[in-house]
Amino acid sequence: MNEVFYIVQVGDCDRKFREGTTYLDIAKEYQHEYEHDIVLVFVDGRLQELFKTLKKDCKLEFVTTADSLGYKAYRRSMSLMLVKAVYDVAEHKNIDKVRIHYSVSKGYYCTIEGNIELTQEFLDKVERRMRTMVEKNLPIQKKSVHTDDAIAMFGEHGMHDKERLFHYRRVSRVNIYSMNEFEDYYYGYMVPSAGYLKYFKLYLYDEGFVIQMPTQGEPEKVPPFEPQNQLFHVLQESTKWGDAQGIETVGDLNDKITRSDVNELVLVQEALQEEKIAQIAEQVRVRSDVRFVLIAGPSSSSKTTFSHRLSVQLRANGLCPYPIAVDNYFKEREETPKDENGNYDFEGLGAVDVELFNRQLQELLDGKEVVIPEFNFVTGHKEYKGRPKKLKENEVLVIEGIHCLNPELTRNLPDENKFKIYISALTQLNIDEHNRIPTTDGRLIRRIVRDARTRGTSAKETIRMWPSVRKGEECNIFPYQEEADVMFNSALIYELAVLKPYVEAQLFGIERECPEYLEAKRLLKFLDYFVGIGSENVPANSLLSEFIGGGCFHV
Repeated sequence: MNEVFYIVQVGDCDRKFREGTTYLDIAKEYQHEYEHDIVLVFVDGRLQELFKTLKKDCKLEFVTTADSLGYKAYRRSMSLMLVKAVYDVAEHKNIDKVRIHYSVSKGYYCTIEGNIELTQEFLDKVERRMRTMVEKNLPIQKKSVHTDDAIAMFGEHGMHDKERLFHYRRVSRVNIYSMNEFEDYYYGYMVPSAGYLKYFKLYLYDEGFVIQMPTQGEPEKVPPFEPQNQLFHVLQESTKWGDAQGIETVGDLNDKITRSDVNELVLVQEALQEEKIAQIAEQVRVRSDVRFVLIAGPSSSSKTTFSHRLSVQLRANGLCPYPIAVDNYFKEREETPKDENGNYDFEGLGAVDVELFNRQLQELLDGKEVVIPEFNFVTGHKEYKGRPKKLKENEVLVIEGIHCLNPELTRNLPDENKFKIYISALTQLNIDEHNRIPTTDGRLIRRIVRDARTRGTSAKETIRMWPSVRKGEECNIFPYQEEADVMFNSALIYELAVLKPYVEAQLFGIERECPEYLEAKRLLKFLDYFVGIGSENVPANSLLSEFIGGGCFHV
């Protein structure tokens, strides 16, 4: 019988390979041309794992660990190897639960529940076991099983979080990954084997540990562990609240939605946020020198609605809040710096007239009158049309802007007059114990819904712009988050169930041939885990109203 060969195009080069050759074997032929490990491949524009085999003439585009998709596959696969190693070291009978929670430093914070003592000695054994798995290059295998069989299998393994999760899946089959007979479910594609997972380090931290991994920019280098204690404790507090309500995972949330009073679930979560906002307002009040409340956070964190609700609480505490937007202090358009592509850089601090901002706020502090500018985004110039402003005795300026935590923005103002707040939507819910929900996914979904409603921007355009938004956050917001006096988590444990019908309609509108389709498909699969909640359950003053509409604040 004659062998069949197919033509494979990689870049401008065509080569013949035998039918049935794995994409992994083909990738090895080209690896020397790439600086970083090849871990996935696009086959005629469709993303595939490397264990798949050649079946026709095709064009291949390799994905490395320096690409977003490859980087996520690396971290996802590392989670599988970590959980497998913990079970190996502790023995399965001694483990009740291994939970991968949220990002800390450049890794994941994890906890172990069961009949073990988490010590440095135990953690060292886990790390040595992981290094052995890397050296042996244990394969990561994949199989597709019927959803009913997956539910039964996870029930037998004691993975009840996954058992509950798949009760709500409408698809008929589930992909199961395994490493050396340890079977688990992971949301997304994986690298071919443990040999790719060379770069990691384990650190004891708080009640658990952190697995530190490389960044996308340097995928072969494990950065130093730099805990962000304020951010961690806010995340920990939110997680413990969810645990206390019996909502650790999406399956738990779906159970609450289908078997309990949804309105009570919503109101309890809203009451918790109201209590936190009231506590912040009281902290401002007791610090009698505070005249400037500075609020910063990444995109789609509900900064605007939060500032309104905080202002209401400040009034209830006897203070008089006055809002100021840093955007009104943009430099004149001709003075605005440009980025490497020659476009105006509105994200950097260099776009703000810092001198004018500091001078006017100092004058207000000194009891003088100033005319606060309004920036005309059409003409690109500041306008001074408002009435002169003078700071009253019980008045505080509530200032919102992406640079508000950067000390350079308020460099000439006394620290005792500032109260800094960092706000972000820090998702406290996991898909299951081993599959976390990235905070950035929650914020992207919020932004897709809001942009479509208020700006007429399509989901395709929002997804296209998102990497640029994230880049700006990495430069201008995240480095300063620990400067905050207080952090506020604006994520609501029920919100993705409410946002689901809004965002699905937008995502389904993205055409298959668009570059944004792959991200839309991923988000649609993710949202399929959730049982929806009607928006009529959301209170008018909820932070979520900033995105779905119907709120009592003008945003």
